[in-house]
Amino acid sequence: MKKIVLALSVFGLLACKQQKISLKFLDECVINDSLVINNTVIGGVSGIDFYNNNYYMVVDDATNPRILIGNISIENDSIQSVDFEKVIVVDTISQFTKSHVLDLESIFVDNGTINLTSEGSIQYKKDPSIFEIDIKGNFKQEVEIPSYFKATSEAKPKHNGIFEGSSKSFDGKGFWVAMEAPLAMDGEEPTFSETQSPIRITYYDNESKKATKQFAYQLEKIDKPAKGNINLNGTTAILEYQKNNFFIIERAYQSGYGSHGNVVRIFKATIDKASTNTLEIQSLKNEEYIPFKKELLLDFSTVENQLTDGIIDNIEAITFGPRLQNGNKSLILVADDNFQLYGRQLNQFLLLEIDEK
Repeated sequence: MKKIVLALSVFGLLACKQQKISLKFLDECVINDSLVINNTVIGGVSGIDFYNNNYYMVVDDATNPRILIGNISIENDSIQSVDFEKVIVVDTISQFTKSHVLDLESIFVDNGTINLTSEGSIQYKKDPSIFEIDIKGNFKQEVEIPSYFKATSEAKPKHNGIFEGSSKSFDGKGFWVAMEAPLAMDGEEPTFSETQSPIRITYYDNESKKATKQFAYQLEKIDKPAKGNINLNGTTAILEYQKNNFFIIERAYQSGYGSHGNVVRIFKATIDKASTNTLEIQSLKNEEYIPFKKELLLDFSTVENQLTDGIIDNIEAITFGPRLQNGNKSLILVADDNFQLYGRQLNQFLLLEIDEK
């Protein structure tokens, strides 16, 4: 059995003090469910990115994969409106899309190209994927992924637990893609006690379109007592805000709590010189490694009294918002309401302030 090296490295102890960062909840806007634009329902938002003065939101709907383009108006540090203006229907007739299950989970737009991640369908032996489409929704190219992510690999990826979050790199030279749940060969899924539950966050180079480095991130245990038979925690979204520094959203979901089954936390995660590049490691269970450093920035249970009916919903999307009145940067988070298939959920948009000192 491996040992994860969690202690601070000598480098970390001697390094200069890092800039302190904190997050503050500012506002919430809930969009009515069952709204329609271009004959498609608004909902199921699983990823968001800001590009060319518009917000691009990917919809998690395998039967009709699509992207919503709209505007989020923010004034006086509050969300004034969320307006949807256009729908891009993702090509389903190319050879690539015919042979893949498009369970779309994240989006980023770069130089007019839309980049998407899909979890595929592990149970039906359909590989997860990272691919590009143009602004009209036409397939352009697929990105090569390490073999252990593939549906039939010996690493045993979890169904609905692979490519969940993505982020353009801070330097613009590549992008990062994060898993939701651990590979079976890497560790256990989070439970009610401390476990070795690493996910892999992989960097892909823009020019080669290949993975060039990767780091492990440890998921938190589940804190609330079980009421039903579903108790899980995973990563749903990431955003690199400085070089090698990330906002990472962990979302625990537990059945039996009705509309209050989600626990959502945002962590600061950092790669330093001691962090282990895990790209060539086939099984993290069998190796010693140093994962991301992590620090809790915001637990939404602390602000639930400011949210609609005290609900923090299925937050799966994060991007930068505009500068606030005091000059600080902001974040926008969005929930995937699952089209109300599993009971009452919210099309929830949240505004946060980033305070750097």
